[in-house]
Amino acid sequence: MSQAPTFKMAIFEQLAQIAHALSSPSRLALLELVAQGERSVDDLARMTGLSMANTSKHLADLRQTGLVRARKEGLRVYNTISSPEAITLISALSQMAESHNAEVNQLIRTYITARDELEPIPAAELMQRVRDGVVTVLDVRPPEEFAAGHLPGAINITPENLASSIESLPKGREVIAYCRGPYCLLSVEAVALLREEGHLARRLEDGFPEWKAAGLPVETGPNAHHP
Repeated sequence: MSQAPTFKMAIFEQLAQIAHALSSPSRLALLELVAQGERSVDDLARMTGLSMANTSKHLADLRQTGLVRARKEGLRVYNTISSPEAITLISALSQMAESHNAEVNQLIRTYITARDELEPIPAAELMQRVRDGVVTVLDVRPPEEFAAGHLPGAINITPENLASSIESLPKGREVIAYCRGPYCLLSVEAVALLREEGHLARRLEDGFPEWKAAGLPVETGPNAHHP
């Protein structure tokens, strides 16, 4: 029998390399950040707390497997998610863990469910309510991520500025908050604060990358809906 790998095993070897790229929590954190929009290596190092060397190595692993793409501008290298399929892959990994991993479920109960027992709103339902003009959509990510892409008509207010800006939100409308993804606690904190101040508020079930990967409408540009 030939010692050359079979077609199927050759494919499985490539799939295993992608799985290996997803096996690092640091690489998953980087994927979540580059899914918001282009980021330079030094920005990503600062945001994750990783060294520049480790950040560059992790990004190289992600680029090698096709999960991330990069472009060079002068001396800086900018990275972004390669395609919506990369987001779908991470979402499938999350769903598998939530269905079969007790530790993941315990973490979700501790950090999310215990603070917000209301069911988050699915993307399709939110899209319909946006079209009907019956909700205020609140993006609590940093302004540069908002500018790179956000939900239609969303208002950008970061958590540190929310308390001083609540009075300027439209009255009598439910507020739907979202951030980087399903495990981003910024939207959980925003919803808790809004409810304390008497607003009807819920979270989006996922985050911006999942919304975009689903082919739903996206706007770009700086905040134009809030002072």
